[in-house]
Amino acid sequence: MTQQKGQLARPIFAKIAPHEFLVANLVRPSSDSESQQGQTGTRPNGRAPDESRDFDVHTGSLSQAHGSAAVRLGRTRVICGVRGEILPVDNIPQYRPSSVASTSESDGAVPSAALEADNRRQLRDYDLLVPNLELATGSAPEFLPGGPPSVLAQVLSTRLYALLHSSGLVDAESLKIWHQPRSKKDAEEAGGAMEVDGSEDEEDDKDDDDEEEEEDGSPVLKAYWTLYIDLLFLSFDGNPLDAAWAAIVAALRDTRLPHARWDADRDRFVCSPPAVTPAPPLALRGLPVAATAVVCVENRKLQQRQSSDAAGAHWILEDPDRLEEGQCHEIVTVVVDCSKGTGKNTIVRALSKSGGVLVGPKELHTLVASAEKRWAGLSKALGSNR
Repeated sequence: MTQQKGQLARPIFAKIAPHEFLVANLVRPSSDSESQQGQTGTRPNGRAPDESRDFDVHTGSLSQAHGSAAVRLGRTRVICGVRGEILPVDNIPQYRPSSVASTSESDGAVPSAALEADNRRQLRDYDLLVPNLELATGSAPEFLPGGPPSVLAQVLSTRLYALLHSSGLVDAESLKIWHQPRSKKDAEEAGGAMEVDGSEDEEDDKDDDDEEEEEDGSPVLKAYWTLYIDLLFLSFDGNPLDAAWAAIVAALRDTRLPHARWDADRDRFVCSPPAVTPAPPLALRGLPVAATAVVCVENRKLQQRQSSDAAGAHWILEDPDRLEEGQCHEIVTVVVDCSKGTGKNTIVRALSKSGGVLVGPKELHTLVASAEKRWAGLSKALGSNR
């Protein structure tokens, strides 16, 4: 579009009056200006209000991590690394044995609801999922070197921590390290084959055997894997939650924890090399995908009105960039899982809304439908990357 005489250049207009610049792009240029939605307008970035950016995913980027992924969402780029560390149950101050028999302890059917609740309790109480987010210096103009973690980084870390637990993505059963002690029969056979010369040593051996035989061959939970999930934003252009969550999901799908076992003879945990015992993929539940949208209002003084008619013209902008996030206060995030199909089979894992009252049930249904399309896009990106 050519610039007419007396008009400000687009970069200058966006710098001086960013909100007016955003609204000017969204207002429909036709004479019919009475529409409340103005859906035919375009945003400053050239996208339609309901148009989202495509995910670009690459896994296995970090060689020293158990799982990693690099995700690009427009000009927002984030890299995620997952590393597991063994946490012995003896080092957990608040540890208490589970009251629900797990699949490793019993061959019988276990009520799924009770087992799911107990697994989530273990993840939460023992801090088995530890996300940490950093906004790199230079990723955006407001992130300066030498300062403490920004408020945005702390808020995002808290939201990701809550989403990791509420979505039920990670199965606590896959993080448990079991030990199979010798049964009484095996201990007796091993004891009969050994020749013992000293009575004092024999008593010590009997004490050790008694400790091992207490469980009578039942598996013993010795430790958990703690997953440290670190995220680093290389460039920041809005919608950090969706990009960070997509990086976490991709990195967890890429995670391979080594086979660990308890060596009673050496009194320590031993991990087998991948060449000896291949590391299986981490067990995950479904594929939850986050979709965020913001609400831009023409008159910000009327934004807190109790109805959309009183608030004036407004637009729902999906997958906002940095300019749009800075000028819009009402924000909605929907986390859906369409692993079993869309429509009635879609599972809404999380829903958060803050900053305004313009998004109602009708708009939420529309956002869920858009989130289903976003789920298909990320699923395709993850599938093509394998």
